[in-house]
Amino acid sequence: MRRDFDRSLTGKIARVTGRIGPGTVGEVMIAIHGGTTAFHAYPYDKTSTFSPGERVLVMYLEPPNSVFVEPLPDFLQHAD
Repeated sequence: MRRDFDRSLTGKIARVTGRIGPGTVGEVMIAIHGGTTAFHAYPYDKTSTFSPGERVLVMYLEPPNSVFVEPLPDFLQHAD
């Protein structure tokens, strides 16, 4: 894993808009700066898959616009 990543989005909840999986470039939308921005998305563990509509947890941002995500923990399932 590269060490030049940015933790500014760590902990944000994102909505999957393009399927995320191993070997693919997915997409998520993240609410930031008073709006919503699209980011390329990859599974943090390199094996998980996420379908459009799922909510995921951002682990880190790799500039300029790629995030690594993992499943949203149960205790955050109803957080807005």
